[in-house]
Amino acid sequence: MAHGRAEPAPETVETLVIGAGQAGIAMSEHLSARGLPHLVVERARIAERWRSGRWDSMVANGPAWHDRFPGMDYPDTAPEAFPGKEQVADYFEAYAGRIAAPIRCGVEVTGLRQRAGGAGFRVETSDGVIEARNVVAATGPFQRPVIPDVIPSETGLMQIHSAAYRNPDQLPAGAVLVVGAGASGVQIAEELNRAGRRVYLSVGPHDRPPRRYRGRDFVWWLGVLGKWAARAPDPGTEHVTIAVSGANGGRTIDFRVLAREGITLLGRSQSYAGGCLHLASDLAQNIAAGDANYLSVLAEADAYIRAEGLDLPEEPEAHRIGPMPGCVTDPVLSLDLQEAGIGAVIWATGYALDFGWMDLDIFDEKGRPRHDRGVSDVPGLYFLGLPWLATRGSSFIWGCWQDARHLATEIAARQPAEPA
Repeated sequence: MAHGRAEPAPETVETLVIGAGQAGIAMSEHLSARGLPHLVVERARIAERWRSGRWDSMVANGPAWHDRFPGMDYPDTAPEAFPGKEQVADYFEAYAGRIAAPIRCGVEVTGLRQRAGGAGFRVETSDGVIEARNVVAATGPFQRPVIPDVIPSETGLMQIHSAAYRNPDQLPAGAVLVVGAGASGVQIAEELNRAGRRVYLSVGPHDRPPRRYRGRDFVWWLGVLGKWAARAPDPGTEHVTIAVSGANGGRTIDFRVLAREGITLLGRSQSYAGGCLHLASDLAQNIAAGDANYLSVLAEADAYIRAEGLDLPEEPEAHRIGPMPGCVTDPVLSLDLQEAGIGAVIWATGYALDFGWMDLDIFDEKGRPRHDRGVSDVPGLYFLGLPWLATRGSSFIWGCWQDARHLATEIAARQPAEPA
């Protein structure tokens, strides 16, 4: 009598870390430092998002001295320079090798649920089942690109998310509409403008810190002013983008300058009808609010310098705000896309979380996991690398490293453990 083939026994690990980007590598380092056995699985390559989820010319938004882990500098990169995306990916790959992180690439997680009748989790992967007492979801915030349902596909326009943008040659001939004026939208719009494209930039609410002020980069100022350590965003600002750029050596983003360079500024993209994109009348308000944010950082920096008695050079010209350009004082409220010659739209409109592979009741109505500094409601399940996980700095390289240290302490506190 023929018998069915028995399923192979699941692989068992004490702690499974899902994702080998900055979060997964940081988690591995801190688990190893405590002698806690673990495995990191990654569906592609180490730091894959940096390699294939960014445009060709993309650079880090912070200087090399800042956007790194404490234990290693970037090789062959000046501390004040802004490393390119491949340099960042190479950095993480080298770092993983340096700490001998137990990473298994080419393994995609397709399902996760609690084990029936026992502690821990059953994790379905493309390489078989893994059972783990602890699981750390280190998949980061850039999971599902969001393209608002504004311009219908029937228009025939090329519409892509900034995650799919690579370079100007990728786009069809004609003008380009870039929607979103955070770091990605601004850098892409500038690149297209320099390439000779006619560019329209849809600007929503944003913060606009100075790239440098009185000889210090803005990331330094956010640190000494306590802003990186903020535990929660100000009301209504959780999704406000930051208009800052490390491109071309880094400079403060001033939308007036972008307008002078030939970019047409628009308000928020609201709706589409009859071949026209209808825009909100909020452009001047958004620019003015960004200016107010910019000036507030300068004022706080000046106060800090006085209080600490620092000898940093005066920079009075940084406080001068120029007149609004014509595209702001007389804004376009309806843009005929064909008449404007627009051949492509790039949506620099952020990402949504996607934990659809988790069969667990731990998410709110917006799909966000319930947790306290990354420790979820489910014993043994942790999250790492998400925006505002613990502080404003949580989704940044160095902040993620600090959050991983906290989670490793929490995981160690669950030891000794019964077998997974």
